Amino acid sequence: MTELTVRAWGTTGFAQPLEPVTITRRELRDDDVRIRIEFVGICHSDIHTMRGDWGERSYPLVPGHEIVGIVEETGPAVTAYREGDRVGVGCFVNSCGTCDACLQGEISYCDEGPTPTYGGYDGDELTQGGYSQAIVVRESFVVRIPGGLDPAAAAPLLCAGITTYSPLNHWGAGPGKRVGIIGMGGLGHVGVKIAAAMGAEVTVFSHSAAKREDALNFGAVRHVSTADGLPEDLRRHFDIILNTVSVDLDTAAYLGLLRFDGALVQLGLPAEPLQAPARMFTQQRRSLSGSLVGGIRETQEMLDFCAAHGVTAEIELIPAELINEAYDRTIASDVRYRFVIDAASF
Repeated sequence: MTELTVRAWGTTGFAQPLEPVTITRRELRDDDVRIRIEFVGICHSDIHTMRGDWGERSYPLVPGHEIVGIVEETGPAVTAYREGDRVGVGCFVNSCGTCDACLQGEISYCDEGPTPTYGGYDGDELTQGGYSQAIVVRESFVVRIPGGLDPAAAAPLLCAGITTYSPLNHWGAGPGKRVGIIGMGGLGHVGVKIAAAMGAEVTVFSHSAAKREDALNFGAVRHVSTADGLPEDLRRHFDIILNTVSVDLDTAAYLGLLRFDGALVQLGLPAEPLQAPARMFTQQRRSLSGSLVGGIRETQEMLDFCAAHGVTAEIELIPAELINEAYDRTIASDVRYRFVIDAASF
C-alpha cells in the first residue's frame, strides 16, 4: 500500500499547545504492522517534551508511546500478527540490534540509543507517536495485548507497567521480599499493584496521606506520609525501593531503610545529582541503581503477568479536545492516576 495520511494531535512549534495536525505514515515494509489506534495514554514525558522542558525538537511533533490498537494490515514477512489482533506499542520502535544490550533483548540500553516512538529519527524518518489514528511499526517492536485486559486501562502498561515491572523483576521482588515505592502517581500506583501481585510486602512513601486508602486498596500493607519524616522502625527493612518521583530527596535517608544487599532503584529524573555518604553503601552492601523501561520480550511478559493477576492502570478516559487540559491537570496532580485518550476522537 502507499503512504497513509492520518489525523493526529501534536504541537507545531516549541512549547506550543497541542492542536489537530495531519501526518503521514510510511508505506508498509515487509516486516511492518499497520495499527489502527484505539487508545493512547498520556505519560509525563509527553508533557515535558511538548512543553519544551527537554529542549527544541523537530516540528510538527505528535507524542504518545502508550499505544493500544488493532492490526489493520501486515507486511509479507510478518508472522506473529494478523489482521484483527489487538496489539500494543511502547516507548521504542527500533534499536541497533547488534550491541550487547540489544542481543540480550534489553533495547532500553542500546549502545546507539533506542529510537523513541516519537521525536527521534528512524533512518531519515522523524518518528511520530500515538496521539493519532494509526501507526506503522516493525513487527519486532509490537506486543500482543492479552484478551483479559481492558484495552484502555492497559495502555499505560506500555510505559508505566514495564518501567516498574522490569526493576521489580530484575531485583527479585516476590514472596518474602519487602518493597518500598516512593511516590504513587501514574507510575507508582502501577508499581504498587505489580509488586503486590508478585507477592511482595509493599509500603508506599507519599508526601501526604491523601492516597493512603488507595495505596491499601492497590495491595500495599503500609502507607507512610513523608511529611512526617521516615519512621525509625523501617530502618534496614526493605529489599527493594523504587523511587518513581523526579524531585530531590534525601538519598542517604532512603538508603538507610535498606536491608543487607538491598537496592534503591531510581526511575525518576530529579534535577540535582544523587548524593550519599560512602558508608551508606559499604555498611550493608547496599546498592543505588537505576532502570529505564524494558525490552520487548519483558514487556510481553509483563502484559501476560498483568492479565493473569488482573492488573491495569487506574485511568480517566478523555477525548482529544481535552488533551491540553489534561496536561495542566497532570502537572497539578489532579488525576487518579493516568489520562488515556480515546483515539476515536482524533
